[in-house]
Amino acid sequence: MDITLHRPGELTAADRAAWTAMQSKAHLHGTPELANPFLSPEFTLAMGRCRRGVRIAVVREDGEPAAFFPFQRSVTGVGRAVGLGVSDSQGLVHRPGFEWDARDLLRACGLSVWEFDHLAGGQEPFEAEASGSFPSPVMDVDQGYETYLRLLRERSPKFARTTLAKDRKLGRDAGEVRYVHDERDPRALATLMEWKSAQYRRTGRSDRFAHAWITRLAQQLFHTSSEPFAGILSVLYAGGQPVAAHFGLRSERVLACWFPAYDPAFAKFSPGLILHLRMAEAAAADGIAYLDLGRGQKEYKDSLKTRELIVHEGWVTRRHPVALGHRARRAPVRALRNTVLSRPEFFEPADKLLKRMGKIRSGS
Repeated sequence: MDITLHRPGELTAADRAAWTAMQSKAHLHGTPELANPFLSPEFTLAMGRCRRGVRIAVVREDGEPAAFFPFQRSVTGVGRAVGLGVSDSQGLVHRPGFEWDARDLLRACGLSVWEFDHLAGGQEPFEAEASGSFPSPVMDVDQGYETYLRLLRERSPKFARTTLAKDRKLGRDAGEVRYVHDERDPRALATLMEWKSAQYRRTGRSDRFAHAWITRLAQQLFHTSSEPFAGILSVLYAGGQPVAAHFGLRSERVLACWFPAYDPAFAKFSPGLILHLRMAEAAAADGIAYLDLGRGQKEYKDSLKTRELIVHEGWVTRRHPVALGHRARRAPVRALRNTVLSRPEFFEPADKLLKRMGKIRSGS
């Protein structure tokens, strides 16, 4: 087994094609999670243009690519999953039957520790070091939108009936409803970012788009389209104006939901839910197998989902002082956050406090 390290721009066209082929065939080999677009070479290349320290380990067997391991590395040898904090699927993309030792891989990459928070399923050498596992809801549309809608009506009849009724009411009250699955107008992306930033502030959360590199990343991915990867901006219009939008990433079989938002002036119509149903319909027609709603407990995700994937967070560490120090700093913060998120008696008052602070901060 031969391992070489590359900057994103150094990856050859042949290696990129091999990486994409592994993803395209993953569902045939029992590893469908590897098809997630956050694991695509295009996402790593975009991250490399926005952040320092992005590297790709290419593992070869008999001269042929067997696995690709993207990561970010600090000067002290601390490794993080590419896009840690914004990427919803992380890990090593590999051919069928490939086996690896996590610590040997870290040693070859010059890492003392590798941290992840959305490790894809089926990565046993990394999972062994996971400190927690969390559901990531999905909407299965591989049998077609009508089948999904029928299952939704059976599972959540009131939710389905109410959302479809609001779709019709939106058209009556606000004007003709129009959906664009792949909107190419960059002004629509700017509108989505404004809505999302306002939502972060309103709810007391950290505004991701206040970080210039995240804004640049979204803009770059919006202009990225290859076979089969693309950044997809979906917009719901009513009366000619945008009322809800979503920006996510697609691979051949997966649409990864990422940044959804809507105009609060239309909140009574639940435009975000209407948008997700329109997205499901268009994705099914486009050959997508499922929409990955991402880790996190949200009422709308519970209503829309058909099942759940499991993602993991944690660290793989070698015996090294840097690894021990990094874990000692990060572990208590992660443990506290996860405890609050998983316990209603903690989460609800914390959520109310954040929203109250958000109102003060936004002057509303």
